[in-house]
Amino acid sequence: MPYRQNPRSTTRSVGAPGVRAALLTGSVAALLAVGLVGPASAAGSTHARVTTAVLDLDHPARSAQVRGKDVPYDTASIVKVDILSALLVQAQDAGRGLTQQERTLAEAMIEHSDNDAANALWREIGRAPGLEAVNRRLGLSSTVGGAGGLWGLTRTTATDQVRLLGAVFADGGTSSASGSALTKTSQSYLRTLMTRIAAGQSWGVSAASDGGAGWALKNGWLQRSTTGLWDINSVGRVTSGTHHYLVAVLSDGNASMTGGIAAVESAARTAVSSARAAG
Repeated sequence: MPYRQNPRSTTRSVGAPGVRAALLTGSVAALLAVGLVGPASAAGSTHARVTTAVLDLDHPARSAQVRGKDVPYDTASIVKVDILSALLVQAQDAGRGLTQQERTLAEAMIEHSDNDAANALWREIGRAPGLEAVNRRLGLSSTVGGAGGLWGLTRTTATDQVRLLGAVFADGGTSSASGSALTKTSQSYLRTLMTRIAAGQSWGVSAASDGGAGWALKNGWLQRSTTGLWDINSVGRVTSGTHHYLVAVLSDGNASMTGGIAAVESAARTAVSSARAAG
C-alpha cells in the first residue's frame, strides 16, 4: 500500500473529560483546556533521555538496532496503536469485522489522537489485562498496561514498539505461521490510518524519511504534573533510500514539547542513518 505525506492542512481540536485524562493522554488541546500546559518546572536542570530502535524491513532477519538504554517509558498516545491492534485481534477471534461505531472511534483515535475515543476502546478491549493478553500474541514482552483507565501511563520499551510495528507492517499476517497475529486486512487498516495523521501531528519519525518519501506514524506527548517535564514519543514506518524502516523513538525529561520534538526528530534521523549505513 502507498505511504505518503499527509496533504491536509488542518487538525481537529481534541478534548478530554477532565484533568486526569488530560494529563495522561497526550492531547495538547486537552491540556490547554484545563490549563495544564505551561513552562517546564523551575526546580533545576532537566534529565532528558532518549532511546531509539530501528529495524530494516528489507532485512527482517536482523535484530533491531538500539541506541540508548532500552528501558521502559510512559507511552502517552503511542499506545493507541496497541489499543487498536488489540481490538482488531479480538474482533478476528470473534470472527467479525469492526462495527461502524468501532471504526469511527478507531479513526478518531489514530488520525486525530482523540482521547475520548481511546477511553471508549480501552474499556472495550478490557483495559490493561486485555491489552497485555493480545500483546503476548504479538510478541511484546516488556509492555505493561496503565492501571484502571490510565492508558497513557502504559509502560513500554523501544524494542517492544518495534515488535508492535512489525506486527502491523511486516508481510505475512495470519496467513503465515511465523507472521503477525493480525490478518492482512487488519494490517492494511492500521497502516492506512497511520498515513492519515492530522497535519499538526505529523512530526516525529517522519523526519527520517527521504524528502517526499512515504511514512506512517503515531506520536505521543505528555507533560508530567509532578515535574512539568515532557514525555515525547514517536513510532512508525519510514522510507530512506531504497529501504523501509520501522522506527521507535521514546523520550522523557524534556523541558518543553517543542524541544522534545526536536530531540526525537534528531534521534530518528541519526538512528535511520546508522541503520542505512549498515546496509
